[in-house]
Amino acid sequence: MRIDPIDKILVIPVMRFINNSTTSGILLFASAAVALILANSPLQEAYHHFWEHTFSIGYDDYVISKSLHHWINDGLMSVFFFVIGLELKREIMAGELSRPKDAILPIVVGLGGMAIPALCYSFFNASSAGAAGWGIPMATDIAFALGILYMLGDRVPVALKILLTAIAIVDDLGAVLVIAFFYTSEISTVSLLVGGGFLAILILGNLLGVRSIIFYGVIGIGGLWLAFLLSGVHATIAGVIAALTIPANVKIEDEQFVSKMNALTNDFERSTPNNVSLLTHDQLHIIDKIRHYANAALTPLQRLEHGMHPLVAFVIMPIFALANAGITFSGSFTDNLVSKVSLGVMLGLVLGKFLGIVLVSKTLVNLKLAQLPIGLRWQHIYGIALLAGVGFTMSLFITDLAFVDPTFVVQAKIGIFVASMLCGTLGYLVLRKA
Repeated sequence: MRIDPIDKILVIPVMRFINNSTTSGILLFASAAVALILANSPLQEAYHHFWEHTFSIGYDDYVISKSLHHWINDGLMSVFFFVIGLELKREIMAGELSRPKDAILPIVVGLGGMAIPALCYSFFNASSAGAAGWGIPMATDIAFALGILYMLGDRVPVALKILLTAIAIVDDLGAVLVIAFFYTSEISTVSLLVGGGFLAILILGNLLGVRSIIFYGVIGIGGLWLAFLLSGVHATIAGVIAALTIPANVKIEDEQFVSKMNALTNDFERSTPNNVSLLTHDQLHIIDKIRHYANAALTPLQRLEHGMHPLVAFVIMPIFALANAGITFSGSFTDNLVSKVSLGVMLGLVLGKFLGIVLVSKTLVNLKLAQLPIGLRWQHIYGIALLAGVGFTMSLFITDLAFVDPTFVVQAKIGIFVASMLCGTLGYLVLRKA
């Protein structure tokens, strides 16, 4: 196979960079660092003002106007949640959540890792003005946590990476439900009913065997997402719901696919070449058939998840970090750090996550309701319990939903940064010694 200079110089290094498991976490961290630097530099006013520029879509009297910051949190993050929904459906159908016996541990541990952090936060803030932030320390940032885990390479078993991913997916689903039920504004029943109609169309399309990505994109974005955006229920919920309607079946079984591919490759080998770089008409026809059967053997769900993951990891999440991680430290950093909101977030992420995951795991194993995956020891569980305290993306997202007071927003984000750095470092060191 001939490698062109442009492939050798640019394409192959870029693809290697994208496929590196730690890259997305590093890029996310770098974006947050840039946002912090800009927000505390002479450019801080320009930085904050940039995200408040208004962007409008529509025609005549039907116009939706929101700030760039809102379009990122309501629009781009809906794509992020859409990919989470695809991952969730895949895990339920054929992953760690598909077998009841294997699913007990990550599901119950994930719930424990959400409930105890919320209680820890409420311990400091139950009767204060910052009580609404109880959902902030509940979720795990899977990109950061897995990025740290993959930096350890072969030091950690594959089963540990799978377990952390499953727990994080349960966390994400829990965060979605918390946002849907507790962090919504006034609800428009008419818009929700319209959204329900579009959801019915998506489900019907799935049942009828529609596999067109364009169909699900147009109905899901132009219908379901837009209706949720206008309903008062956070628009990101539409992303998860739409993902669950994406078909997860193939049009050709494995054995038939292998048979077709063997026949077509034999036909291609027997075809008469024209001794130039261009294919003959017969070769083009064979290649088209190969492409057709390859698409038929791949589920739309997996094709979308695989295709959209780089977009989310390398575009959407860094933009979100740039827009949301920029805290201007206007007051005393120490005063903000020891505020009730900040202490509640830190205690929830550092101590609450650890206790929730470890205590629930030990309880399930001791009661013989579940068992540790083969190859894992308790020190591994301690390590991922610490890594689960890296809340970054989801915690920042819920912060902007929970608080209107900018003082509480700053305090919560300081708590998130400090706790995430501490948990990431401790988790790395514990797993390195495991």
